[in-house]
Amino acid sequence: MTVHGRCDPPFAQVREEFAANLAHRGEVGASVCVIVDGEVAVDLWGGQAAPGRPWAEDTIGHVWSCTKGATALCAHMLASRGDLDLDAPVIRYWPEYGVRGKGGTLVRHLLAHQAGLPALREPPPPGAFYDWKLMAGRLAEQEPYWEPGTRHGYHALTFGYLVGEVVRRVSGRSLGTFFREEVAEPLGLDFWLGLPEELEGRVAPTVPADPPQAPASFYLKAFGDPASVQAAVLAHEGGYMAAGESDSRAAHASEIGAVGGITNARGLAGMYRPLSLGGGDLVSREHLALMALTASAGTDAVLLAPTHFALGFVKAVDNRHLPEPDSEGALLTETAFGHVGMGGSIGFCDPAARLAFGYTMNRQGAGLGVNPRGQALVDAVYRALGHRQAYGGIWYAP
Repeated sequence: MTVHGRCDPPFAQVREEFAANLAHRGEVGASVCVIVDGEVAVDLWGGQAAPGRPWAEDTIGHVWSCTKGATALCAHMLASRGDLDLDAPVIRYWPEYGVRGKGGTLVRHLLAHQAGLPALREPPPPGAFYDWKLMAGRLAEQEPYWEPGTRHGYHALTFGYLVGEVVRRVSGRSLGTFFREEVAEPLGLDFWLGLPEELEGRVAPTVPADPPQAPASFYLKAFGDPASVQAAVLAHEGGYMAAGESDSRAAHASEIGAVGGITNARGLAGMYRPLSLGGGDLVSREHLALMALTASAGTDAVLLAPTHFALGFVKAVDNRHLPEPDSEGALLTETAFGHVGMGGSIGFCDPAARLAFGYTMNRQGAGLGVNPRGQALVDAVYRALGHRQAYGGIWYAP
């Protein structure tokens, strides 16, 4: 399939790997964007957005948990301005939250997946994810699965309501409105938390992953133990994860701050561009340093595999010693931070390398991290920048 766009000569291997994804690694349609020193070095797209519809320059798609990076950025912008204290109790901004053992929960616990609310305990009504007030209210009333701050476990679907409600309370604007007015519009990004109806025709529908030969530990636990938190994550989502529902107009129109973002590689890389340059107009240089620091790491209480988080962002983690598909992680440098999306999309910045990166696709992989398609692109970028990969899988500058 034809690869379109531009690629500066030093990054020719990125184009080669992108073409190899389409030709040999099962890619259907995708985009990749690399920005170095604030300048676009790679902006490629190719394949099929849908049957009979090529992936075009302005094609956008569902980037799943890459959305968490956008939501976290909104909170950090408020913190950098002095409007939000990340070490303050959540109840300072959201008084109703302090019940059933959650009074000591700090804002940083929400961002670091330590809040103990990775799922609703009871099934919500159909369409609950499209009702912000309902979801925020349910989470505020709920008893946590563990004492906040004592462990971390991926808040796959609840993260956006938890962090986003704090953003709403502090800023007086909904999460999607804040992101649009403070990030997307000033930066000229085609990135949406709440997609306008007139843009639906540009969306590439999700192509589900083929069933894995060996499911990840998270899925084994979810399907093997109906009383587990893993089962609750999958079952208590109001139908959002049902086949095709996440691509419905109702889903795209809603502000689902954990998994609902719609954009392409250009939008992801563009969001991280100011952060790769020291923070730009988004956050101060001092606050940017805080954003990159590890906040929680180790075996994840929900995913049951090692994860590594900054405050709202994914950090480098090498899980290649684990059986597939738990082996998927994110092989980045220790200075990089961003977020992976279900199926393999990824956006991140590496301030030390002055790098911003985005990769989106419509065909999902079966794992929970960066799969070989995305990792091949990331590896090619770091090689082009002169980095070397250590034995442990982490990239470093010579």
